[in-house]
Amino acid sequence: MSRVSGWIAHIQEQQKNNKLIRPRSHYTGELGLKYTPLEER
Repeated sequence: MSRVSGWIAHIQEQQKNNKLIRPRSHYTGELGLKYTPLEER
């Protein structure tokens, strides 16, 4: 429930500026890691 106030604030800001705010999605983790099946984790 506490996230709702943040969502509303973002929506109001987007409507005020007539611009969508998109979070940047840039992966910063390690690349090329071997997949481990769930049973082996």
